[in-house]
Amino acid sequence: MTDPLSILWLMLPGQRSFRELHWLSMMPGSLVTAIGSPTPPEPVTHLHRGYIQPTHRYVEAGAIAWLRDVGSIPGRFDFVASLEMCSLVTGQATTLARKRGMLQSVIVWANDPRSPLYWSPPHRRSLRRSRNADLFLCMIEAAREHCVALGVPDERCEVVLPGVDLELFHPPRAPVEEPVCLFVSPLAANKGIDTVLDAFALVRAQQPDARLWVAGQGPLEALVRTRAADSGGAIRYLGPLGRERVAQAMRQAAVFVTAPRPTRVWSEQFGIAYVEAMASGLPIVTTVCGSNHEAVRPPNVRTADDARQIADALGLFLGDAALRRQVGETNRRVAAESHDLRRQVELMSAAFHRARKRARNEGGASTGA
Repeated sequence: MTDPLSILWLMLPGQRSFRELHWLSMMPGSLVTAIGSPTPPEPVTHLHRGYIQPTHRYVEAGAIAWLRDVGSIPGRFDFVASLEMCSLVTGQATTLARKRGMLQSVIVWANDPRSPLYWSPPHRRSLRRSRNADLFLCMIEAAREHCVALGVPDERCEVVLPGVDLELFHPPRAPVEEPVCLFVSPLAANKGIDTVLDAFALVRAQQPDARLWVAGQGPLEALVRTRAADSGGAIRYLGPLGRERVAQAMRQAAVFVTAPRPTRVWSEQFGIAYVEAMASGLPIVTTVCGSNHEAVRPPNVRTADDARQIADALGLFLGDAALRRQVGETNRRVAAESHDLRRQVELMSAAFHRARKRARNEGGASTGA
């Protein structure tokens, strides 16, 4: 039996639940303390700290925000961990690791070492200092390549693909016959809900009984509501859904669709919703964006950011029940083989233990820069 690991997780403002912190909390023998707000739903020890956030222009790892009173956090942990090399809370994690002799881990999704975000002075400072962390837990292969390109030693990078709950996300008992397309993502321009709505209008011209369900929230919610009101019931806005209701919606749909497009500082990295859809036995139609090819592989369809191409791909699946079943069965098998949540968190735990052993062999912990 391996020794338990104590991990201090520095939360980002607006950090999404049931992702990184959830996975850390599920690692065998891990004792996780989360710092930030609001209180997370995961079964971890939580110490509330607010944020200094001069602007809300950037979100998640790019947020201009840092935790208040980090120095007052009691105790010493095996690891202090955070999300993304350039986040300002990762800069705080580096300081804590150095002052208290703790190891540092950074969970990485980022896939573009040329991102202009890295030229912003505060983000660049965090990036420069975090390159000496002890473990870079990369959630996709592109993230490992990204880290190495930024000067991180390859031996400190471990790739562990994200896992999903295969008991929660599973296929329906009987194949879905209704021609329902499902979009689950933020209602924002970079996720392409506007293109999906345009594509669906083209689908309905050929298949009048097709329907589109939209789940999520964001700045384009008004557009979705307007299109739904004008659709005569063909478009249904579900609003923001929790995990259980997302899983239920996936079991009632015939095909999953999104249409991400890159921005100046972002491109699609992986997309947990893709794997949830795969685990639910759904074929996927999406656009070529960033490194989403690591999640969405043939016989699923990735198209250009073009409503007509998306509509053609949707029409292909909606019009062929046998093809849907074939692709759905393949997707479920891939999800079970590569994204089983319990197995993936065990692999994460093993990566942390290897990093701790390596640090002991090297005679110390992270020293910062």
